[in-house]
Amino acid sequence: MAEAIVMVNVDIGKEDEVFNKLLELPEVKEIYMVYGVHDLIVILETENMDAMRTLITQKIRKIPGVKSTITSIVVRKQVKR
Repeated sequence: MAEAIVMVNVDIGKEDEVFNKLLELPEVKEIYMVYGVHDLIVILETENMDAMRTLITQKIRKIPGVKSTITSIVVRKQVKR
């Protein structure tokens, strides 16, 4: 299993449109619209790194309105409840 956190910058006024398109992807586990350097923070989960690469380069980056992405691959995770 591969997990990643992707920070997405979008064209002005396209935040809701890109947010909703990302929600349609089954690999998207969480999504946050934020104020700051980035517009959206997306938590992804795929079967392997090849699937992650394809998801980011062929699907997410090609959504109309997406200007750029920065990806951080998760190497260790602890969920605090």
